[in-house]
Amino acid sequence: MTAKSAAAAARSTVYGYPRQGPNRELKKAIEGYWKGRTGADALRTTATDLRAANGRRLADAGIDEVPTGDFSYYDHVLDTSVMVGAIPERHRAAVDADALDGYFAMARGTQDVAPLEMTKWFDTNYHYLVPELGPGTVFTADSAKQVAELGEALALGLAARPVLVGPVTYLLLAKPAPGVAADFDPLTLLDRLLPVYAEVLADLRAAGAEWAQLDEPALVQDRTPAELNAAARAYRDLGALTDRPKLLVASYFDRLGDALPVLAKAPVEGLALDFTDSAAANLDALAAVGGLPGKRLVAGVVNGRNIWVNDLEKSLSTLGTLLGLADRVDVSASCSLLHVPLDTAAERDIEPQILRWLAFARQKTTEIVTLARGLAQGTVAITAQLAANRADLAARAASPITRDPAVRARTAAVTDADARRSQPYGERATAQRAHLRLPLLPTTTIGSFPQTAELRTARADLRTGRIDKAAYEDRIRTEIGEVITFQEKTGLDVLVHGEPERNDMVQYFAEQLTGYLATQHGWVQSYGTRYVRPPILAGDISRPEPMTVRWTTYAQSLTSRPVKGMLTGPVTMLAWSFVRDDQPLGDTARQVALALRDEVNDLEAAGTSVIQVDEPALRETLPLRASDHPTYLAWATEAFRLSTGGVRPDTQIHTHMCYAEFGDIVQAIDDLDADVISLEAARSHMQVARELAAHGYPREAGPGVYDIHSPRVPSTEEAAELLRTGLEAIPAERLWVNPDCGLKTRGWPETRASLEHLVAAARTVREEISPS
Repeated sequence: MTAKSAAAAARSTVYGYPRQGPNRELKKAIEGYWKGRTGADALRTTATDLRAANGRRLADAGIDEVPTGDFSYYDHVLDTSVMVGAIPERHRAAVDADALDGYFAMARGTQDVAPLEMTKWFDTNYHYLVPELGPGTVFTADSAKQVAELGEALALGLAARPVLVGPVTYLLLAKPAPGVAADFDPLTLLDRLLPVYAEVLADLRAAGAEWAQLDEPALVQDRTPAELNAAARAYRDLGALTDRPKLLVASYFDRLGDALPVLAKAPVEGLALDFTDSAAANLDALAAVGGLPGKRLVAGVVNGRNIWVNDLEKSLSTLGTLLGLADRVDVSASCSLLHVPLDTAAERDIEPQILRWLAFARQKTTEIVTLARGLAQGTVAITAQLAANRADLAARAASPITRDPAVRARTAAVTDADARRSQPYGERATAQRAHLRLPLLPTTTIGSFPQTAELRTARADLRTGRIDKAAYEDRIRTEIGEVITFQEKTGLDVLVHGEPERNDMVQYFAEQLTGYLATQHGWVQSYGTRYVRPPILAGDISRPEPMTVRWTTYAQSLTSRPVKGMLTGPVTMLAWSFVRDDQPLGDTARQVALALRDEVNDLEAAGTSVIQVDEPALRETLPLRASDHPTYLAWATEAFRLSTGGVRPDTQIHTHMCYAEFGDIVQAIDDLDADVISLEAARSHMQVARELAAHGYPREAGPGVYDIHSPRVPSTEEAAELLRTGLEAIPAERLWVNPDCGLKTRGWPETRASLEHLVAAARTVREEISPS
């Protein structure tokens, strides 16, 4: 096909779409089901209606081919485990008794059965449920969900393409099941898994699928020759099937590297590649392998992970270069639109001119359709859109909100000494122990306590004017008093104020810093029914006034025990925001770090002896390619030290991380130079404690003993057993006892019971190792 005919054939598509609905209808229906207020049939009806609305909306916007199968009650990787029959044995009875309840048991656990481990989906803030596999795993095909959702779309008259997690990525994301040797490689199950995928593909073909998409984002990471050979074998075998739809193998989040020639040679009908800035190397690599003659190329030129408007002329230039490299070039976002909010039209509080700089999911579909039309019909067909786009890009570049000379001067004046504590850790530890006088195995929590309906109502009432600021602050004081009293009664050693005034650990600070924009309806799924509203980092960052000192010092006035000051670290402030794309991330991180440094110093001056600066996103933001790690880790760890480097030796600096693969960044954790780190460990069976020990980590650590993403209450003995496992790796004088993460999403009854058991477990183990 000539470049001209390839352009004429250009179509628009997306890989996935936000699941929640415009008013988070799915979240409300699922949580209603969990609480017994909504029946299974009503939940299914809500889900069916949302899928139909999404499909129609995409088609009405001009999207030529809509995805199916990307919708999920909880997580698409968990859906894949169900599709291939990889049900953990401990959940088998629940799944057999009721498939829906069993599905949620795998995701959340029950009082008697632990859930699947949860971790981050590549370098995003989306969490997936980790498949548990072993030598005895038997895969069986269950294509019911995929076939049903395809049928719904076809019945609406939509051109639809089922989307599946690819077999190689599925196995590379899996871990050995409990009781299986730690060195078991799930990829050895590939030959056992491929026939199941073949059966699902055959079922989809029979149901009317012309194309099926197999997502293989794991191939954008560094892969061994054996893993690349496995990918080649997988798509050789699947491509050789006669009873299947056409196959589109999709990658995203980064460049494919050595995997690109493997997939280019595979007997599949199409590839979907990321061509945004993070993966621009895909273009040269595609040309180097001779393109994709006879195949379809879906070009991801619209950023599916950030919210800035697309540079249409730049994207058209990329698309034009791609013509001639494939039989057909179609246009899409770089990845699923799951990672951005739904619609800018819902935002009433952002200045209209600034709103024109932003593109959420609906606006991105418009951009995709516009680019496809421009590719097929020429720029004359989109003259008005190109002119408006140029104006919006120019307005943003020239806006005074993007540059603050004072912030830039302060950032330029930073020295290496600013990012270092005044004394080495050993001397600090001695000073802190003398000052804090904590017991062996000190107990604490991560920061937040349950956000009750009353608290959320009070915040809403303040926004709408139903109560005044004085009444709202009285409610906050009461809540802090109750939380402090509970912690003292329970016996926790280092307390927190509970964060009742905070809507979100990033948004709360973003609303008090210059340079940030806040949305009212910009919800994005983090995991399950947990949705967040990432703020938008649009300009230079500074802190006009203290943000946390008032409530922290109030809490400290209520108790003689130390109360931690609680802040969100600079990397997490970036990672859980939609960050500006007009300067290097390291420059932005340094600006945020300096703003937080002011807050840390003010907390110390107000008498706060323990200050926690959370960095749960440090691992999440790690680039997917090892060659990119050193640059990132250098500025990321420097930013944390810049935030915390100005305090006295006897002020104890904590940090916290959760739900990620920490083994990849143990040296970076060490380089943070925090005095204490708390880490998620309950679901991963204290793996991180062993990783810290193997590294020789010299500071104090609190691997979690209470999984807060499950409603189950761990028993005292369960928590004690995890502590004993932790002690095998970390000496008692350096081991803390804490939950995995903050308690904001939990209810009070389970929180009370769980923390009482946690404190009892610490006392039990203290007595075992140091009997009185």
